[in-house]
Amino acid sequence: MNVSPFFRQLRSSYQSEIDDLASDSEGKDVLRQRLNAKRKEIDFLMQMMEVNPEMVAVIFHQGFQFKLPAVMDDLLSFESDELPDWNTLADVVTLAPWAQDLANLVLKQPQGEWFMTVAAALEYMYGKPTHRPAAPHDENEAKHGHKHDGENDDDVDGNADNHSEFDDEDEKEAKQREKAGSDWMVEQGFDRKD
Repeated sequence: MNVSPFFRQLRSSYQSEIDDLASDSEGKDVLRQRLNAKRKEIDFLMQMMEVNPEMVAVIFHQGFQFKLPAVMDDLLSFESDELPDWNTLADVVTLAPWAQDLANLVLKQPQGEWFMTVAAALEYMYGKPTHRPAAPHDENEAKHGHKHDGENDDDVDGNADNHSEFDDEDEKEAKQREKAGSDWMVEQGFDRKD
């Protein structure tokens, strides 16, 4: 999956925003209460949609359902000024009823369509694991659970220096999803990304 610099930068900010809301000073889980309070501030938050979309997008946390992950994977490769309008994603993303009520308010704003697309992409990335556990690369590692000196661990995007057949299969499936997503975007009238 190819993630544009725009979404790469917003991913960590969105994660931090959710983490900040998740627990209080005593470590108690207060995410639901804080999100409900933040949703009530939508009129104020909409003023920040264009400048700090990640701070506003959290109000839609857990409000999206993604029907075509391949399209969302492809969407993540787009830069800020290339994003499709929200209405073109109607077959790809659905909203929970409470989230649809918020979206109706947001979509009345000049940047509402753009923001909803960004919010959906951020939530999609949040729910997607950043890396998967690595399969053992050789018999010694499989038996003893450790690597030889000089072997590298997986990097942030889940790429290993040594690929197993499982990695190759996962990569093949990811490329197929990316191609399907790209094909769908072209059908919607967007240029194919290289």
